[in-house]
Order: sequence, then C-alpha cells, then structure tokens
Amino acid sequence: MSHSFEPVPVDDRYSRSGGGTPAQRTALIVHTIADIAAAFLGLWILLYLLEANQANVFVQFVKSVADSLAWWARDIFTMDTEGLRVALNYGLPAAIYLLVGHLIAGRVRRL
Repeated sequence: MSHSFEPVPVDDRYSRSGGGTPAQRTALIVHTIADIAAAFLGLWILLYLLEANQANVFVQFVKSVADSLAWWARDIFTMDTEGLRVALNYGLPAAIYLLVGHLIAGRVRRL
C-alpha cells in the first residue's frame, strides 16, 4: 500500500530558509519589529492593569522597554483614572507602531 503526498506550498514571505526576495525579507523584519514593539507596550498595559509587582525584575524590564518605546506619547492623555491613562498613553504608540510598521512592510514587499 503506497501513499503519495503532495508537498504543502510554503509562503515565501515567512520562509525560514532565506528564500524570497530581499524586499520580502526586509518587509518581514519591519513587520516583526513593529509586532514586537506593540507586544511590549501591550504587555506593560496588561501588567499595570493586573497590578503586577513593580519590584519584580521582569516587570521592571517590560516597563523600561515600554517607556523607551512610548516616550513621545506618555503624557498625551492626563485622566484622573490611572489605569485608563496608562492604557491610552501606551496603547496609542502600540497602535501606531502596528499601523505604520505593517504599512511600510506592505509597501516594501511590493518592491
């Protein structure tokens, strides 16, 4: 009894073998950097809202990375509700990084 399997097509944009054009690889790098930046900002919002121990080394690391990424937007919103203020001041940069990063990656991918 013989089975024949057809190979599954691989999307070159996400191939780990180094395939794809230089533009596709560059687009993937830009896309990934934007996602990582937004993930750090989102993680800090989550840790803050869940009242994570701010003396913890991991929490301090996430906060310092988020502060570095959101330095330009930290005081745009000045609400009395601290949780909402943190969510907006760190959420806005996360959304912008995702939007701009994915738009740039899409443009580069078409080159």
